[in-house]
Amino acid sequence: MSSHSTFNYRKLLISTAAILSLSLGACSMPERLANVGKAPDLAPIKNPAENGQYKTVSMPMPQIAEVKPQKNSLWGGDKQTFFKDQRAHQVGDILTVMIDIDDEAELENESQRSRSANEGAGLDSFLGYELDLPDILSEGINNADLVDANSTSSSRGSGSTEREEEVRMKLAATVTQVLPNGNMLIQGRQEVRVNFEKRILELAGVIRPEDITVDNAISYEKIAEARISYGGKGQITDVQQPRYGHQVYDILFPF
Repeated sequence: MSSHSTFNYRKLLISTAAILSLSLGACSMPERLANVGKAPDLAPIKNPAENGQYKTVSMPMPQIAEVKPQKNSLWGGDKQTFFKDQRAHQVGDILTVMIDIDDEAELENESQRSRSANEGAGLDSFLGYELDLPDILSEGINNADLVDANSTSSSRGSGSTEREEEVRMKLAATVTQVLPNGNMLIQGRQEVRVNFEKRILELAGVIRPEDITVDNAISYEKIAEARISYGGKGQITDVQQPRYGHQVYDILFPF
């Protein structure tokens, strides 16, 4: 490839990266300019089931035993308590989710590899044609030592990962769906704004009515298919994120 072609190829890559970075930045630029000097807006309260991304959950259901009423008894086998149960049990009910995440993980690995290879080839005789090799190749060639190649390679790598997370919060969630076996799908969202920074906590999952305590609360480790998201939006979050041009450069740069 000529130097002129290489120069044009580099100009094409730079132009493409510049166009992508400008287009990505332009998507949020009007919104960010409109919010200069303003605190982040809080999302309005609305029915989660009306969200365009909301989907009905379908999961394997066990056989539900039929409960037969007992004669001359005030107690029914389908009741959880003698008096009216105040715990969440139908769509629209609210319960408290106790989030207490304290995870810590440490991983170390090391690998080492080496390889050595030797190859040799000769042509002592081949129907007399080996005598013509000096005419085809250089003079003084040795027919018995035509090819002699060797290669060696080695690699060694080591890595370690250490992660520690701690989140302790309480979140009120709403029952959005009751499954045929009585399990419930819950979903909750909490937004807290402090000055110009907004913290967002989102949670979704499937719970059993039996795991709800008498004070209408449930611990996060008893939530199946739990989806917990804790993030932020605001000036501090913007500063912590790399610029669009830097992100595009990291994606496109091959080395």
